[in-house]
Amino acid sequence: MALLATASSLLHKYSLVPKRNTPRSSLLFLIEMASQAEIEHPKKAFGWAARDPSGLLSPFNFSRSETGEKDVAFKVLYCGICHSDLHMVKNEWGFSTYPLVPGHELVGVVIEVGSKVEKFKVGDKVGVGCLVDSCRTCQNCSENLENYCPQYTLTYGAKHRDGTITYGGYSDSMVAEEHFVIRIPDGLALDAAAPLLCAGITVYSPQIFCTRQAWSTCGCGWSWWTRSHGCQICQSFWC
Repeated sequence: MALLATASSLLHKYSLVPKRNTPRSSLLFLIEMASQAEIEHPKKAFGWAARDPSGLLSPFNFSRSETGEKDVAFKVLYCGICHSDLHMVKNEWGFSTYPLVPGHELVGVVIEVGSKVEKFKVGDKVGVGCLVDSCRTCQNCSENLENYCPQYTLTYGAKHRDGTITYGGYSDSMVAEEHFVIRIPDGLALDAAAPLLCAGITVYSPQIFCTRQAWSTCGCGWSWWTRSHGCQICQSFWC
């Protein structure tokens, strides 16, 4: 579990906290960006954000949307650190937008639900993975394959339907539509559940769609977490 904890406790380890000698002009620009993020939604929130490709994170006050009739609001207690977060922070894939609050393996406890929410109640343990929305009308969405939707919305670094930016799990709260919220079983510790929302599902999903023959040779790359979960999941499926 050394790679998983609340995001703020690992920022210094990964050298993500900005130096004190940040140029004054840059600081003024960051203040302006932060001010906009604080007022675009009614609910105040706090997180850790990258402001540029330097790879450094700093405290960030922003805002979350009001809990809509189909939304679930929860307090974020843990968030896994995925290597893709580090790529996004540094804009190594070329499409990062700043300020950027990473984190797509977030779990916590429900604090509010909308009037039309059916699957969750206050106090439930829940999580959100890589997506928070999709078009809901294409064939992939109709088959519960929203990750293949051409108009999916990433948990962070993307835009909501109203044009505001999505902010991820390196933060203290989250509001998401019920369809994209996952229930965490009572017997599963939240800190252990968080990486299942990325590394875990990355390996679990193909095993659901593949045959035993296709998985007669199982190889898992990309990251330590993916390999670790992959070996465990393969064993539980086929051994």
